[in-house]
Amino acid sequence: MEIQDCIIVGGGPAGLNAAVVLGRCRRKVLLFDTATYRNRYSHGMHNYLTRDDILPPDFIDISRKEIKKYGVKTIHRKVVNARKNSDGNFVAKDEKGELHYAKKMLIATGLWDNLPTIPGFRELYGKAVFHCPYCDAWEVRDKALGVYARNKNGFELALALKGWSDNVTYYADGKNKLKPSEVETLCLNNIPIVSYPVERLKADGEKLKAIVFENGESRKCDALFFVNGFEQQCNLAETFGCNMTKKGVVLTNRYQQTNIEGLYVAGDAAKDMHFVVVAAAEGAKAGVLINKELQKELTLFPEKEKQLA
Repeated sequence: MEIQDCIIVGGGPAGLNAAVVLGRCRRKVLLFDTATYRNRYSHGMHNYLTRDDILPPDFIDISRKEIKKYGVKTIHRKVVNARKNSDGNFVAKDEKGELHYAKKMLIATGLWDNLPTIPGFRELYGKAVFHCPYCDAWEVRDKALGVYARNKNGFELALALKGWSDNVTYYADGKNKLKPSEVETLCLNNIPIVSYPVERLKADGEKLKAIVFENGESRKCDALFFVNGFEQQCNLAETFGCNMTKKGVVLTNRYQQTNIEGLYVAGDAAKDMHFVVVAAAEGAKAGVLINKELQKELTLFPEKEKQLA
């Protein structure tokens, strides 16, 4: 039975950067990657120095080439379940039924965005429909921007978008969760609130043209930012019994450790900003601490020797 130093579940920025750190530390690393990245539909990555506008698949290709030289082994399969055995090692079972063993485990599987079922939403996702203004608002600056928040509160997002455009509209789609004070604030900041139920998004190819309502009316919109929540791509952290927030992300300390010994979570699946650069940094932090923990377990101390004598 071969025991890895670390199994990394998730081949996005967090998992890949952890793999680089651990590979350079000469650790035996096994990386599982299903290529179901949250940003795979994006028109380009942003807020990452030297990588501005790079397409996510190109970023992944570069990263994969880099980890190869450090001996990191990659398996393109899904981990269907994982547990700790009686020896304290992690056991991961992949979709082919094969078992893999490691001293430590890092979960970096990320999140799914919950996309509304409105026609046109999924087709325009990553092109004219976005969830993060810091990632995508620059490209649509000074255009007609919308906030879609059905039965959700998009107050902060609507105000934030005023930094990129004076033309911002709040679409409640028949279910408004704004407080009276928030309604007043949006009105004072010239952000109209449209409560008509939305029928579909009108597009011209990959360009959004208008929001069409069930009453037949429509309103011009060039880009739509939405508040509709998210969920974990996999439930491994939950099945281990990790502490979670009310929003469904994993609580970790500043070194990405969970409340389960030897288990780490990095990237969008953990509680922090959902930026690629942040995910990569979290992967690096996790990699450093995992290496330190492994080193402690291999280091001989006088006290330990006395106990064994």
